[in-house]
Amino acid sequence: MTAGSGEPPMTRDVVLDVRLEQAKDTHRVQVRRIRIMPGQAAGLHVHNGPVVGSIVDGSAVFQVDGEPETVLRPGNVFYEPEGARITRFDAQDAGVTFLAYFLLGPGQEPELSFPAS
Repeated sequence: MTAGSGEPPMTRDVVLDVRLEQAKDTHRVQVRRIRIMPGQAAGLHVHNGPVVGSIVDGSAVFQVDGEPETVLRPGNVFYEPEGARITRFDAQDAGVTFLAYFLLGPGQEPELSFPAS
């Protein structure tokens, strides 16, 4: 503890804990900083591998197909399972900046597809 503060010098909090069964052959992680301008929507999309992310600035409405939508704000984390339909990732009034961690297999590059609604 720090002298007189009563606070421990370090804390650790779990903010996301997901099973990555599809990522058994993960060989690398690519981290991207992504910015979506105010009022813009990413549109319905699917990733070819799991994506974990955290909001840096701004906010976005986030929804995985079949799950309730949620508003992500700075410090919030999210998970996009491989092959899941991401129905919403819509920037709010201030836009949104986030870090996205792409888990990749040997020779794999992140791919994004936009299926028909």
